[in-house]
Amino acid sequence: MSTPAIRTAIVAGGGIAGTVTATALRLAGIDVSVHEAYPAGSAAPGSGLALAPNGLAALDIVGAGDAVRAIGVPVHRTRMSVGRHTHELPGLDDLPPLSLVDRGELLRVLHENAAAAGVPFEFGARLTGVDEHGDGVIARFADGRTATADILVGADGIRSAVRGLIDPAAPGPDYTGMLGFGAVVPCDVGIPAGTMQFAYGKRAYYLYCPLGDGRVMWGTNLPHPEYLSSSAARAIPAERWLRTLREAYADDTPGAALAGATTVETLEVWGALHIMPPVPRWHRDRLVLVGDAVHAPSNSSGQGASLAIESAVELARCLRDLPHPAAFAAYEALRRPRVEGIAARAAKINHSKAPGPVVRVVMNLLMPIAMRLMDPEKILGTEQRYRIDWSEPVAV
Repeated sequence: MSTPAIRTAIVAGGGIAGTVTATALRLAGIDVSVHEAYPAGSAAPGSGLALAPNGLAALDIVGAGDAVRAIGVPVHRTRMSVGRHTHELPGLDDLPPLSLVDRGELLRVLHENAAAAGVPFEFGARLTGVDEHGDGVIARFADGRTATADILVGADGIRSAVRGLIDPAAPGPDYTGMLGFGAVVPCDVGIPAGTMQFAYGKRAYYLYCPLGDGRVMWGTNLPHPEYLSSSAARAIPAERWLRTLREAYADDTPGAALAGATTVETLEVWGALHIMPPVPRWHRDRLVLVGDAVHAPSNSSGQGASLAIESAVELARCLRDLPHPAAFAAYEALRRPRVEGIAARAAKINHSKAPGPVVRVVMNLLMPIAMRLMDPEKILGTEQRYRIDWSEPVAV
């Protein structure tokens, strides 16, 4: 393998995308440092997420796949309920299962894997600006620190500062009209472990999955006309949110039991749920975006984290084989069609997720027909069978 044209990189953001990007860059022979805005040990937002087979395969490339599988619960079966009616969802039996993981545990494993690969982390380093010159970039942080490298990767999330540096006119995230909450609680929901159920309740949508130890991981999409950031939502007392959730799911089974089992201590308040519109510019000069900073499909996709991991690995592969202007262009050409196609599919089903009584009756009548007509290979195959060939050189 030839020596990369890019020798050093700064990654702004130490979440899933940033950590995997840095590890993959090290694998590609590039010296890299990660600069995370939050202090070390800050709790990761969100209680759980599902990694698809394609995302786990990408983690195998950076050596983290098995460690992530070890902390996850395999999801072998998915179902959808509309009111009291349940419908089995088709899957691909020859593929490995989804893996349900706690977000905080996932970040811990990814950070440990990155540290073992030689990636240094700087915490409490909030990016405020970037000075660019012919040979590289100087990143400036709020506490006065600076860092110098050949390129800077913006993995700083859906409110990305780097996206604004690349294109001041870039669109920001759209509010879906829903707030996210979650918890892991002791509860008997009457389905076996490893079964993920998507539930259209009377007033709001929720999903849940037993973990096999008497606990259930569940998450909600609560319709809410007022936009509340995660910090604004968390500023409201958890007791008030619990009352709201218990009222919203009072007529649902097992929604009422799940809300009732959730306590102030176990409630995770995520705040506004977003979806990113297509971002016109993924890169400029020596700056490039990855993960939620450039593509964040709605949670209806089930692919958000997996796509971020794929893009992280693919960006490193391109920088391994090409000089940075060509590498950035190749990276965008490889990733944009895939991520925007998946985002478009998810957007079609990302409504308020609180259908009225007439719509619920129609859904229950049509769902069995739709399930018989659905081609899982056409819908899921192109998403979950996707694999990156790390050994294959990237062509211009």
